Amino acid sequence: MSDRWCRAAAAVAAGALPCLAFPAPALWWFAYVALVPWMLLLRSAPTGRRAALEGWLGGAGFIVAVHHWLLPSLHVFLVPLAALLGLLWIPWALLVRELLSGAPAAGRATAALVLVPAGWLLSELARSWQGLGGPWGLLGASQWQVPPALRLASAGGVWLVSLLVVAVNCALVLLIAVPGARAPAVAGVTGCAVLTGVVWLWTPRPEVSGSLRVALVQPGMVAEGPASAERRFATGERLTRDLAGQRADLVVWGESSVGEDLTARPDLAARLAALSAQVGAPLLVNVDAHRSDRPGIYKSAVLVGPQGLTGDRYDKMRLVPFGEYIPARALLGWATSVGKAAGEDRMRGAAPVVMDLPGGVRVGPLVCFESAFPDMSRRLAREGAALLVAQSATSSFQDSWAPAQHASLAALRAAETGRPVVHATLTGISEVHGPSGERIGPALPTSASTAQVYQVPLARGATVYVRFGDWPVGAALAALAAYCSVQGARSPVLRRPAPEPSAPPARTARG
Repeated sequence: MSDRWCRAAAAVAAGALPCLAFPAPALWWFAYVALVPWMLLLRSAPTGRRAALEGWLGGAGFIVAVHHWLLPSLHVFLVPLAALLGLLWIPWALLVRELLSGAPAAGRATAALVLVPAGWLLSELARSWQGLGGPWGLLGASQWQVPPALRLASAGGVWLVSLLVVAVNCALVLLIAVPGARAPAVAGVTGCAVLTGVVWLWTPRPEVSGSLRVALVQPGMVAEGPASAERRFATGERLTRDLAGQRADLVVWGESSVGEDLTARPDLAARLAALSAQVGAPLLVNVDAHRSDRPGIYKSAVLVGPQGLTGDRYDKMRLVPFGEYIPARALLGWATSVGKAAGEDRMRGAAPVVMDLPGGVRVGPLVCFESAFPDMSRRLAREGAALLVAQSATSSFQDSWAPAQHASLAALRAAETGRPVVHATLTGISEVHGPSGERIGPALPTSASTAQVYQVPLARGATVYVRFGDWPVGAALAALAAYCSVQGARSPVLRRPAPEPSAPPARTARG
């Protein structure tokens, strides 16, 4: 096999390595070294074109690795999707080669410690657009169980954590491959440690201000078939009855826990109202059905009290590509014939909703995939939500890494907003995280069919991230813009060549 093919295969494998830092393996410490092989390969690329190719291949390998559990749904379509998204890593690859190749002096090495993480963040930001699949597998999300990293998230969101992780990887590349740049490399690692320490010591912590008893109802796997929605409803109904006398303040069911529009099925609404009266708490259920008041299928968080529907309803706004709708269905509709893609597009909601519970506590619902978007939970916190609830269903990927990775996002959203997050699923993993991202009580595994009450601490105040938003993204883009400006100023300016001075007229000989 030629050297070019060996390097191509190595790029794909190196790009896939970071997936081990995410759940289910959850080797969080591996994230700080996972990019080193890929970056060493890129810095040794003989040409910029080769670096771009290896950046593309590594990016595609990363996408396949962190989304491999989608294979049952997308089948071979995952490969062209990964090839498309892999293009987003080409600018980062060119930056790595430009700043780390050869023997960079102290100035170039120092610039690399800023610009290489900024370039990685640019790739993450671009693929976080919902139309390209959303922010699943952001590198900073691998640190969901590390308290210092969660403190960084409270200051700058998952973006700040990603920047720090890539900066450490970059410093390790300098230490390994560029002996003359060890001083900037050590300074870079020290700077990351100092930043983490400053945030840990000086960033305000959420101030606990009471608690709420929240019950999660997880019915578990239900046999598929024409009556599966009714069987799931009946299981949830039975488990909810067992909560009577446990003094719950709110009962949460998972995504798609109700398969009929409750306005069109008053009998189901009456059953839920009776449950609410029996338990002594409102029920937050999730309806996946055609609506009776408008065309199309909606996934909606619906609050039901002892008197019936309260009128509080949130329609899911950000849908899963291919899972809940097919982009450009006229062109890509064939995906339904090779996988479990959506046979009919779901409809989007118009705006976020904050619901009021008895006693004055306000709840911000999210539906499944939406818990991956930092801006959505931040907006709910700014609009007064004291508790964030993510209703999810991952039964299609029950035996994969998806349930654990999805549940881990609750810790990040809690740390970013300073608000507790409840992650309630149909089939696991369900869990609760407090306002600093800490896990509250035991998680409900994928094997469980049960209902569990959690004493959830509430908090007041606003985190730095809630106040100032995605400022690390702005800082990274500003650094990249400054670099491009400097490089542009140093490049020779193309001008129209000035006309050459005409030669003096030749003297004629005189006789």
